[in-house]
Amino acid sequence: MDVMEAIRTRHSVRKYQSKQISRADLETVIEAGLRAPNAGGRQGSIIIGVNNAELAEKLGKLNIAKFDRSALLGAYVSDEQPSIIDDHSIKSGFYGAPSVCAVFGPEKFLYSIADAFCCAENMTLAAKSLGISSCIIARGEETFDNPEGRKILEDWHIPEGYTARCFVLLGYIDGAEPSPKKIHEGRFRIID
Repeated sequence: MDVMEAIRTRHSVRKYQSKQISRADLETVIEAGLRAPNAGGRQGSIIIGVNNAELAEKLGKLNIAKFDRSALLGAYVSDEQPSIIDDHSIKSGFYGAPSVCAVFGPEKFLYSIADAFCCAENMTLAAKSLGISSCIIARGEETFDNPEGRKILEDWHIPEGYTARCFVLLGYIDGAEPSPKKIHEGRFRIID
């Protein structure tokens, strides 16, 4: 699969089978994240791969615990792959994905968030090339902003001054692939 095919066919998936991805595939996805563009070649992002469905579910519940729907611009994402925005009965921000990668960055670095999301995008494209479904999830800071979350960070040896910026959910889709989304009109211009 070439890069443009992966870009055109990749979808955010929020319904997962319980089947776990292989450790080798997880390592490939992480490598793609580590090779992402980063400000000044700093390579400041740290990626933690969780290949344990029980721990992924625990993190997903922590992720949604402080979710504030009042800060949303809209209230609709998808009928085929509903999100916590669409369906208030969903109790895990990770939608049952059996694997997840947490991307951490330095708290006081101007491009920390951009670097983390570049990692995440590379990871989703690598996952697609391996036949693995994915979804990028925010709310990293909130996920670990509690005693249980801080204990996890300590157990994972996350350095002082680092915070979770985003997550990449990984697994195999439960059901059919979502329909391709059309690109909205007026979103680009070319100036010659």
